[in-house]
Amino acid sequence: MANEQMKPKTVLASGVFDLLHLGHVRYLEEARKIGGPGARLVVIVARDTTVLKRRGVAPIMPEDQRVALVESLKVVDKAVLGHENFDMGRIIEEMKPDVIALGYDRGDLEEEAKKYVKTHGLKTIVVKVGKFDEAELNSSSKIKQRIIEQLRK
Repeated sequence: MANEQMKPKTVLASGVFDLLHLGHVRYLEEARKIGGPGARLVVIVARDTTVLKRRGVAPIMPEDQRVALVESLKVVDKAVLGHENFDMGRIIEEMKPDVIALGYDRGDLEEEAKKYVKTHGLKTIVVKVGKFDEAELNSSSKIKQRIIEQLRK
């Protein structure tokens, strides 16, 4: 068995990915690295209805465009739309990830994922990816604010 090659890990990442920016790319690059050599990165892109329900405001970019943009990134192996009714357990069961990589601001999902993994006796590792350089336009909110500031001039 020692000569048998280890199966590459599947890393699951998720997000809204509205106004795709460098912070998104860095998050996905780090997520893939966590899986080790040959890791496969699968990304769940939140549905418009999920974003509206969770944030109270719809994304600027429609879901079909957001998933197409994410899938076009070379670090991403596969991007899919999430379910209409968000269910962490259902996603874990369907995707069977070895690693779940969450953004630095997703403490709510971290608790939910860890609880599901523990309750179901899974070997899936749940990891939070760190925050990136504050000076960069590394969030959709910062980009929106910059646009507003530019329009006021």
